[in-house]
Amino acid sequence: MGKVKLNVLGISYSQTQSGAYALVLSEADGERRIPIIIGGFEAQAIAIQLEGLTPPRPLTHDLFVHLSNKFNIKLTEVNIYKLEEGVFFSKLICSGNDKIETIDARTSDAVALALRYHCPVFTTEEIVERAGIILDTDPPKESTKFEDDIDEPEDYEDAVKGSLKEASVEELEKMLNEAINDENYEFATRVRDELDKRKK
Repeated sequence: MGKVKLNVLGISYSQTQSGAYALVLSEADGERRIPIIIGGFEAQAIAIQLEGLTPPRPLTHDLFVHLSNKFNIKLTEVNIYKLEEGVFFSKLICSGNDKIETIDARTSDAVALALRYHCPVFTTEEIVERAGIILDTDPPKESTKFEDDIDEPEDYEDAVKGSLKEASVEELEKMLNEAINDENYEFATRVRDELDKRKK
């Protein structure tokens, strides 16, 4: 069965499970999207990589990369190979020391590592057929940040946006550094978005 290449579209709050997030993957050569429910830690690990943020201390996935690099082990491919009772199963295809090894992994961890190694993510046509969705409306703008308009009060959202708009560039940069140091990556992405708007 042929491989289907996937892109990491972004992370959003899960509308079905409280405290969870949805990792959204999309076909590289199609319109179908695959939402995968993941935990908060895994969502954070994926989001900060998508946003290009650098944590003050290495996260677990960063440690894995540093350790494997020391031993000349490279992640060459992630393969989401099975979907069973709503759970996606993945394999890491690794190479090193003239060997190719396959390692079982949770899909959220596999994607977090794939982003760090800049390696491709594949699945099967069968999985895309079963789990893929096509939006009825125009696709929303691709986002690599948390979609904070879900499960949060509108007045809180407006207050945060208002405070960021009123802050100077220097204040925003300070807030960004403090958010990263505090490992508050959700707020850091908000601040970074506002800084990006100012630079355009």
